[in-house]
Amino acid sequence: MKLGINGMGRIGKLTLWNHIARKHFSEIVVNVGREVGADFGDLIQNLEKDSSYGRLSNFLHGFNGTDVIDNIDPEAGTLTIDGIPVRFLRTARNPQEIGWKEAGVRIVADCTGAFLDPTTPADASGGSMRGHLEAGAEKVLVSAPFKIKNKGLATPNDSITTVMGINDEMYDPSQHSLISAASCTTTCLSYMMKPILEHYGADQILSASMVTVHAATGSQKVLDSVPKAGAKDLRKSRSILNNIILTTTGAAKALRLVLPEMGEIGFMAESVRVPTSAGSLIILTLNLQSDNRDNPINRSEVNKIYQEAADGPYQDYLMYTEAQNVSSDIIGFPKAAAVIEARETHTRTAYTRVNLDKIPGLPEDVIKVLHSHTLEVPVTQTVIYGWYDNELASYTNMLSELTIHVADQLL
Repeated sequence: MKLGINGMGRIGKLTLWNHIARKHFSEIVVNVGREVGADFGDLIQNLEKDSSYGRLSNFLHGFNGTDVIDNIDPEAGTLTIDGIPVRFLRTARNPQEIGWKEAGVRIVADCTGAFLDPTTPADASGGSMRGHLEAGAEKVLVSAPFKIKNKGLATPNDSITTVMGINDEMYDPSQHSLISAASCTTTCLSYMMKPILEHYGADQILSASMVTVHAATGSQKVLDSVPKAGAKDLRKSRSILNNIILTTTGAAKALRLVLPEMGEIGFMAESVRVPTSAGSLIILTLNLQSDNRDNPINRSEVNKIYQEAADGPYQDYLMYTEAQNVSSDIIGFPKAAAVIEARETHTRTAYTRVNLDKIPGLPEDVIKVLHSHTLEVPVTQTVIYGWYDNELASYTNMLSELTIHVADQLL
């Protein structure tokens, strides 16, 4: 089976790297949509080198890596990478005009970040992810969360958001043609929340919040620039090289799509961009209701939950470590959606006083039965740290896992 990749940005390029290493697809067709540099050699140079992850040959074969690109045909836009034929398309930007059918491509990973609305028709001006289907693809995976511009529209029935290993069983090959792989942050967060939800249940989680300390992305400015007309967030025009920048994340919304039980929990998500090229961190804070006054939830208990999850049902995607890591340790390795930094797990239990008079709609009979206007509830605040490589090792690896899962079920 052939794989199509639309886009050669950060995720598109690293998706190509990942699938070359996996050797699952017999051929890969990459749509760049335009000419690159002065000639085909400039495209190859961009492909084989990366400022964050080094050379493609070393990624594939370690320090013994030698040249892995040969059989170059500039006119046809073809070459071979480590034995896998790769063809580059360089004319169409609109998905509807990409020759997927002619190329024999049935499944496409759209890594442009430009086509995220599943409600947009295939022939929309400027293009649409549905254009890939019109061009011959049967399944389209999107390397970002869906973004429906018309808030009055629901997600179409043929579209689904999926994180491999979390809710991939919800994918129905007979129904779903458009599949969002969520985001790098949502992917990591889902693996931090899933073991906790399975152990305690949503009803024991009183509230939750997270902050992602996130590496820079291609949308940020290298140097300060003048904001565009109508811009509301002036910080997006400031230099990522020189600043810690407060921004937003849609992780809370996307998380509810892959873990529906999160809809029962008050949850907030914030994001801070920092001057690093890759490697990010989630700081997750949970308020858990303890059900044992003498032996409340503690650090060892929480770490045991993650260690057993990492050794058991989630061993392919969750890693537990008691090492002392920094962000560069996560870049490129390990191949995990989330790496729990167990040394930094913290818990503290206190008895929270609840004023029953302040609870809306509470029957007066309840207060009479309790003979008190206050309740003391043991609440354990828990802080958990989870690393993730927001580009290659975590997100692109998980996207590739999902792509193969979908490809193997093509009818």
